[in-house]
Amino acid sequence: MGTHTFTFMGTGAGCGVPAFFCDCPACTEARQNPRARRGDCGIMIRGEKTTLIDTPPDCRHQLIREGVRAVDNVLFTHCHSDHVGGLLELEYMVALKTKQNLPVWGTEDTLAGIMGEFEFMCYCLDFHGLEPFGSCEFDGVRYTALPVQHCAGSVGYLIETDRSRTFYAPDTAKLLPETAERIQGIDALAMDATYWKHCPTPNTHHSVQECIEEGLSLGVKTVYLTHLCMHYYEPVTLVELEEFCKQYDGRVVPAADGLSFEI
Repeated sequence: MGTHTFTFMGTGAGCGVPAFFCDCPACTEARQNPRARRGDCGIMIRGEKTTLIDTPPDCRHQLIREGVRAVDNVLFTHCHSDHVGGLLELEYMVALKTKQNLPVWGTEDTLAGIMGEFEFMCYCLDFHGLEPFGSCEFDGVRYTALPVQHCAGSVGYLIETDRSRTFYAPDTAKLLPETAERIQGIDALAMDATYWKHCPTPNTHHSVQECIEEGLSLGVKTVYLTHLCMHYYEPVTLVELEEFCKQYDGRVVPAADGLSFEI
């Protein structure tokens, strides 16, 4: 098979960075330095086909930024608005261009939430349910839904090609033992690192430090920090975060919108 590219479409939590209402050091930095700006979380896997995992509210701008002209499949991690809100941006791609219903994958809870929120779009979506630990495969890539602690039906995706294994879990607390076991020694982990230092919601999220500690304990080759809020509770600038990560000799990377690597 040919190579595939993993791209971070957005790497921020909730209201992104900068938030329009916020003047903290992280948001001030992002207004001055485009490299520090973050949209809501989502990724793209691109080979001969294009697959999205999650459709954040600003996905139209993300797709334009990456030069995407068509989307072939969408997988969802869970049904919170910052991960599904941009689905409506794909309606007219189907209605005006592809003329084929868009395959959408997720757990029963996630698909039920999407059907309720986007009932007006059901005519152009082709729903596929995934059980925990269930898999789907297309374009030479296998996606396995591994359950995580966040909200009902939440999963991360183990993304496997004939070259590599990557786990993407943008919203999760400490990994469940059965999920952690499946990702021992993988090539790359892109995981929730929402808070800096203190995590006020330990049942649904990680801090940066917790994400790093868990990833390295699993023998992951490279840990990508994503779902970074940067400005909740204790702000951290990108300059400070990059300096902190230097101690890990390249094994820990703060993800950035548009950052890509081959899988």
